[in-house]
Amino acid sequence: MKMKICGMDPSLQNFGIAFATLDLDTLTFVVDRFELAKTAPEKDKKVRKVVRKNSEDLERAKILHGAAMGAVKGIWLAFVEVPVGSQSSRAMASYGVCIGVLAAVGQAVPMVQVTPTEVKLAGAGVKTATKEEMIEAMMAKYPNAPWPMQKKAGVMVPIASVCEHLADAVAAIEAGMATDEFRQTIAMYRSSPMFKLAAAA
Repeated sequence: MKMKICGMDPSLQNFGIAFATLDLDTLTFVVDRFELAKTAPEKDKKVRKVVRKNSEDLERAKILHGAAMGAVKGIWLAFVEVPVGSQSSRAMASYGVCIGVLAAVGQAVPMVQVTPTEVKLAGAGVKTATKEEMIEAMMAKYPNAPWPMQKKAGVMVPIASVCEHLADAVAAIEAGMATDEFRQTIAMYRSSPMFKLAAAA
């Protein structure tokens, strides 16, 4: 049986989402498509003078909430990298928005939470993996995924500023599938009447 899942790498400016199909028999998945919700801040200083920072943040939060809730429609399970706090006040603002969006996701679909360290370990095998190492590792594992590419010096290369968030979203799925929470979810689902009826069909 195959189920639709997604992985999420949340941040205030770039919210990466990887959509995949999970085979419950083999516990492997195929990456179907990607989505990147971008909320780059207003760069026009004249506009900034008449737009309050909190109003801008509220608008960005709405964009991320809309993208995340749209993404989980028809999704069986979401695997999300939960960000950690920071001593920077600006980073804490980003943290708060992302936590709020993920709380809404958790109300809409079952959600498996993973840490940034677990994502790096699942993706590249080391907890100090760089963005470049994560992209390289995930593209090697999932070469058929629709990674955003561009031509440089006649060679097609990944668009790093985009792929770094998508690579983490895929790695979030891998990290989530290694958790006890996921194994318990699978066990419960397989024992449910719904699964047995679908498997017999």
